[in-house]
Amino acid sequence: MVLKEIAKKSNMWLSTTKYYCEYFAVYAVLMKLGIKSEIHECTISLVKFLESQEIFKKGTWKTLEKDKELRIDNQYYLKNKKVDFSYDFLFEFTLEIKEILMSLTEGRIKEIRKELKEKLKRI
Repeated sequence: MVLKEIAKKSNMWLSTTKYYCEYFAVYAVLMKLGIKSEIHECTISLVKFLESQEIFKKGTWKTLEKDKELRIDNQYYLKNKKVDFSYDFLFEFTLEIKEILMSLTEGRIKEIRKELKEKLKRI
């Protein structure tokens, strides 16, 4: 309900709130995997990697990247850009994250961590 009120009043706060809803949802998955990432660009890169592991659906990292840039433009540069906002999208996104969290097994977590370590060695 708060988001619906924000949407009526401020593109700056809407873009900020929307992005952080998405960001902290995906960050919950990283935490379950035992991955700490304090740099947003790194978190988004990890989401891209996890798409290749079929954890997140394709395009999740692009959504985060686009919404991060919009937040920066509106919050720091006061550009007041229009925010493509859908309460239903955020609700569904959160439910998808919950399903991911519930489906991750210890075995799958170990596989993902192993793949990530191997990928990082090649960089």
